[in-house]
Amino acid sequence: MTKAVKKFVQNVQIDAGLLTLFIRHTSASLLIQENADPEVQTDLRNYFARLVPPTTDPSMSYLKHTYEGPDDMPAHIKAAMMPVSLSIPVRDGRLVLGTWQGIYVFEHRDAPHTRKVAAHLL
Repeated sequence: MTKAVKKFVQNVQIDAGLLTLFIRHTSASLLIQENADPEVQTDLRNYFARLVPPTTDPSMSYLKHTYEGPDDMPAHIKAAMMPVSLSIPVRDGRLVLGTWQGIYVFEHRDAPHTRKVAAHLL
């Protein structure tokens, strides 16, 4: 979502400030991570899938919140482990990100969801 965030910053037309992003969901997170190699996203998804498997995995049998499927409570756990908000400096009307950094919505559910991110720039 880096391109959309850059466009937002350009439209606000503030030379310097702090951008705050906040995802309005309990089963997804926001990340700033490498943007050059898509394998980074794949590896992160695979790592967290192993760290917090679905409730169908015997190691997760103690979980009770399974009403929305076997990926629901694990998604909440992942969201509790990762950021739901980011603060990014803006200088000269541009995001101050590192060369390889990109902004991501990290979806923790198996099925795609529509996610909303609130943005505020001061």
